[in-house]
Amino acid sequence: MFLRRFARPSSMMMMSKVKETTGIVGLEVVPNAREVLIGLYNKTLTEIQRVPEDEGYRKAVESFTRHRLRVCQEEQDWEAIEKRLGCGQVEELIEEAQDELKLIDKMIEWDPWGVPDDYECEVVENDAPVPKHVPLHRPGPLPEEFYKTLESVMAGKLDAAPKKDEPVVPSSTSQSA
Repeated sequence: MFLRRFARPSSMMMMSKVKETTGIVGLEVVPNAREVLIGLYNKTLTEIQRVPEDEGYRKAVESFTRHRLRVCQEEQDWEAIEKRLGCGQVEELIEEAQDELKLIDKMIEWDPWGVPDDYECEVVENDAPVPKHVPLHRPGPLPEEFYKTLESVMAGKLDAAPKKDEPVVPSSTSQSA
């Protein structure tokens, strides 16, 4: 045993650190998490094509999925992926990606963008004063970085085009249910 442990130190040092636990009850370690994530992100980029091209939901999903896919393709080690993305453990990212795929199906089913242009919504205004014991929930101001990012997105500077070595998913015509 002693000899086996120290006989091949160079091969052991070449391997990335093995993850033994996620530290989260019920969330098992995924030994090939990088490959699983790459597959899920590619599938997400394909499935999101079913959402109309000009919808904000599609733009957001494409943007963050491309970014995460790019990181997974550039990094070989699960620790580096987790550090660069800063969105939790790779196992949590896998669950998120699986949930996003389910949500895409639900969004297609719900068709929230299918509201006719001539649809009129009744606006009900209530001028009654709010009792003092009811708190007025007013969100605080957003950080300045939010507005800078928003301006970049609106200007088409952020993730406007696929990067090198990134799968290009062709646009398709929107399907209506």
